Amino acid sequence: MAERVQQPPAKRLCCRPGYNPACRQGQRAGGVPCGGAGSAPGGSGNGKTHNPESLLDIAARRVAEKWPFQRVEERFERIPEPVQRRIVYWSFPRSEKEICMYSSFNAGGEESGSSGDNNDETQLPFLRGVTLLEGGWVDNVLQVGFHLSGTVTDPATPSSPELVCSVSVSFDRCKITAVTCTCGNKDIFYCAHVVALSLYRVRKPEQVKLHLPISETLFQMSRDQLQKFVQYLISVHHTEVLPTAQKLADEILSQNSEINQVHGAPDPTAGASVDDENCWHLDEEQVQEQVKLFLSQGGYHGSGKQLNLLFSKVREMLKMRDSNGARMLTLITEQFMADPRLALWRQQGTTMTDKYRQLWDELGALWMCIVLNPHCKPEQKSSWLRQLRRWNSVDVCPWEDGNHGNELPNLTHSLPQGAHGNQEMRPHRTVFTRAIEACDLHWQDRHLQHIITSDLYANYCYHDNQEGSLFDSRGWPLWHEHVPTACARVDALRSHGYPREALRLAIAVVNTLRRQQQRQLEHFRRHKKELLHKSHTSITNMEGWVGHPLDPIGTLFSTLTESGRLCKCKHLTYFSLFPQLLHHPLLLQMHTHTYRHRNTSSLSFLPHPRTESLDILRNPFLSFFLFTAGPYSGLGEIVHRESVPMHTFARYLFTSLLPHDAELAYKIALRAMRLPVLESTASSGDLSRPHHIVSVVPNRYPRWFTLSHIESQQCELASTMLTAAKGDSRRLETVLESIQKNIHSSSHIFKLAQDAFKIATLMDSLPDITLLKVSLELGLQVMRITLSTLNWRRREMVRWLVTCATEVGVYALDSIMQSWFTLFTPTEATSIVATTVMSNSTIVRLHLDCHQQEKLASSARTLALQCAMKDPQNCALSALTLCEKDQIAFETAYQIVLDAATTGMSYTQLFTIARYMEHRGYPMRAYKLATLAMAHLNLSYNQDTHPAINDVLWACALSHSLGKNELAAVIPLVVKSVKCATVLSDILRRCTLTTPGLVSVLHSRRNSGKLMSLDKAPLRQLLDATIGAYINTTHSRLTHISPRHYSEFIEFLGKARETFMMAHDGHIQFTQFIDNLKQIYKGKKKLMMLVRERFG
Repeated sequence: MAERVQQPPAKRLCCRPGYNPACRQGQRAGGVPCGGAGSAPGGSGNGKTHNPESLLDIAARRVAEKWPFQRVEERFERIPEPVQRRIVYWSFPRSEKEICMYSSFNAGGEESGSSGDNNDETQLPFLRGVTLLEGGWVDNVLQVGFHLSGTVTDPATPSSPELVCSVSVSFDRCKITAVTCTCGNKDIFYCAHVVALSLYRVRKPEQVKLHLPISETLFQMSRDQLQKFVQYLISVHHTEVLPTAQKLADEILSQNSEINQVHGAPDPTAGASVDDENCWHLDEEQVQEQVKLFLSQGGYHGSGKQLNLLFSKVREMLKMRDSNGARMLTLITEQFMADPRLALWRQQGTTMTDKYRQLWDELGALWMCIVLNPHCKPEQKSSWLRQLRRWNSVDVCPWEDGNHGNELPNLTHSLPQGAHGNQEMRPHRTVFTRAIEACDLHWQDRHLQHIITSDLYANYCYHDNQEGSLFDSRGWPLWHEHVPTACARVDALRSHGYPREALRLAIAVVNTLRRQQQRQLEHFRRHKKELLHKSHTSITNMEGWVGHPLDPIGTLFSTLTESGRLCKCKHLTYFSLFPQLLHHPLLLQMHTHTYRHRNTSSLSFLPHPRTESLDILRNPFLSFFLFTAGPYSGLGEIVHRESVPMHTFARYLFTSLLPHDAELAYKIALRAMRLPVLESTASSGDLSRPHHIVSVVPNRYPRWFTLSHIESQQCELASTMLTAAKGDSRRLETVLESIQKNIHSSSHIFKLAQDAFKIATLMDSLPDITLLKVSLELGLQVMRITLSTLNWRRREMVRWLVTCATEVGVYALDSIMQSWFTLFTPTEATSIVATTVMSNSTIVRLHLDCHQQEKLASSARTLALQCAMKDPQNCALSALTLCEKDQIAFETAYQIVLDAATTGMSYTQLFTIARYMEHRGYPMRAYKLATLAMAHLNLSYNQDTHPAINDVLWACALSHSLGKNELAAVIPLVVKSVKCATVLSDILRRCTLTTPGLVSVLHSRRNSGKLMSLDKAPLRQLLDATIGAYINTTHSRLTHISPRHYSEFIEFLGKARETFMMAHDGHIQFTQFIDNLKQIYKGKKKLMMLVRERFG
């Protein structure tokens, strides 16, 4: 918490005798230890004798707990000093539990601190405080009235020096009401130094010197003593108190000052006044700041965790019946309502994130707990109701069910604004609507009171079997109320520290649900054929209970299991009901329904070494009951669309039942594989053909819906069945069909395929060919699903599929190549599939003979040609490579390239294939493709670093090596496509070095053949084009040239002169060119001067 150094002014005013009947004289002001005269029970401090507690201590303790000290003073004209001392002594808290609660998130010290930065438990304020106390770092402890002070030293560490903190604590009626510490830490909870000082007073009261309130001491002083006291105080602390002392003196000397209009003066050590609220100190400012900080961090996991810890702290305070619980929740709610994202989401019409929605759900559920406090005062409830209505009226207040807030009925079924009202006229229900409605609920119902107050409340002679009967056939009490509301009552009882009452009501609610389920099951069995034909569940409740904002199922399960595990009151009758309730299928399903705040099931309850609970689940009769219970079981034949999937529960049942009843185990697991929220029944009534919800049913998802988590659980169930079914072809086929029908996520199907492959190819056993085929089928399904969608793992999936097909055998490889167009893109088929199949490693792995190799090669060539026809740009080169060993196929692939060259292929692709042709020993075909590539190319004057330049130079060198005719044919294409002067000059020089067609690339000596003349075609055309390119480039560069590029430009002109000189009249042309530059660009004096210096 934020400890402020300045103590707030005390409200309590104390005065001299004559102003107040409580003022007394003649009392000693000396100090004695807390355990001094009239000390606590136990007599001497050595603990060896145990005297009975005195009447004075008994009375003083009761008064200290319940009465403010001002009321004591007003009630009695004179209070003896020993009585005052005992009241002051007993007014300090005696329990460490509350101190721990206010100095850590968890009363047991198990949760991280509010900063969330350090998970080391020893860094928690409470535990650090205990360490400081036990290490002897608390000193100078003094209690003056209702004020405790002392110094606490933080020992030096390698990273920080020793720190001495001055700590003060004010208290009243066994509660710490204010704290200050000079450590400067800002947090919601007490710092370690406050904890150390407080625990020192709790554990070592006899070592604390106790004085009466300072006003009592001042009453005993004469005028001279008072003057000396004030002057000494100012002298010791003159820098701090002198300005304040002078100001007070001026006001006291002024007859009309405000200070003289009030009797008495404040005394911070005199305890609380009658009007002060008696509650533990809670730094409201820091609560607001911390919540605001956590909310500003958006969707980060840590911030959501810290807010949930704050909610847990509120519940902890409620359980301790601490009034700060409601106060702290009010502060949290105010910050939630001030979150700027609410207005933004409302303006944009978008919904809040799932995690943020869960925080709001918990907020609403906590307000339900507060207003349903069975012992709250009417004025408190009225105050909360006004507050809730104020928040409810704010425009940005979140709706109860997201964007569907007006679709649900009145969920308490207790107010006139019910489900039968006008849906369009009724305002949106917000997250506070339930709490507002709950303010009209009460606990005065006689039947309800009997349920929660008595363990033996039953009526064994009750035989009324009507719908609203108060007891079941066994005489156990029932409680008929809207289930979430009834469970909210249970939660309220638990939260406010009434665990036995909560358990009694929870059992009544479960018995009611069980009775309703039995009636509904009888109805289902009577009309089973009709319901199955209509695919109708006959479930009438408008909302799901799993993922419900009030979490009714989780509340019931937690109440039953926690009480069954933790309570040691074996004599209570209702604990004998716990095993019977657990044996019922309704409770068996409950433990999978706690998705709230943690996306895991409550199966953590089951693996404890409690054979009773394990045997319950392994009971085949109960599993069969769940399987045949119709829509009232999550494993029934038909279920509601928004029914929670039972994947995790079914996986547990499957592994438990498999050794005893494999048939039932597989039936349950296969039934649980469905995911109704993603499916819709076909209109024809064919229940075996599910359709994806996105394209068929534009309905909202239920509140519990988290797709990635649900599908992960579904995948784990399928993987468990695949593992168990290894070696059983019939089971594997059934599981495969279920996976293909129910799992829609390609990533999860791919994971299953990989799992099946690993299981089938274990190192210590022969490959399971049936399981390998299942793996292959799943892989093929993944290929079909992802063929037309973007998936970053696609290449990995394709490679894995080829590996899997290789393990299955040559026929599988041949099959995927035959049907490649339904599985792969042309690029994947040629570059990955066919290439891998044709590799030597595949041939060696499969031990293929010549016939089998040829068959595979033929399929690969056919695939390559088909791909080249469909996508020549990306597949032509791969097709040529794959068809190298078959002349007919190779010619066909080459013809496909020629046909596509003029329309759909780029110069880069054509140059690549041309180089390949030269490498394979087909120079004329390479030349042909190079000329086709040149027709697509266009190099401008300033593209002297273009990546295609090397291809152009290679094409010209190839043409030159083939002969004069080929060079003559390619030069016009070069002149047309290339405008870059430096590239043209490079080509020109290369062509003049050797004779066309007579010089080998590997021959380094000059040939005696006749070189080509620059005055004749085709080089004359190239020379003129090069000179023209230099002239055009020069003018282009001079248009926007800057002085820093002058030297580079002069070098460029030098290269241009070398090209000009290759012509017979080149000197004259260059001189004219320079003269023209001087005339046209004479304004660029400095540049032209450089031109003259270099070129005359």
